Amino acid sequence: MRSIGRLGQMLGLGLPALAVVLELNRSISLGRMLVILVAAVCCFWIGRILEGLASSSSTD
Repeated sequence: MRSIGRLGQMLGLGLPALAVVLELNRSISLGRMLVILVAAVCCFWIGRILEGLASSSSTD
């Protein structure tokens, strides 16, 4: 579960860069870029929660 959490965090960190590049190339609109940025924040926080749950359950 810890690796899934880390993957979510990495995805959350990588999506904003991809969204900015796509918007600068005019491949997506500004609204779509903002949706991707919100999704990236959600992915990061869900990943962080999963990683925290995995580390707290392994210490019990």
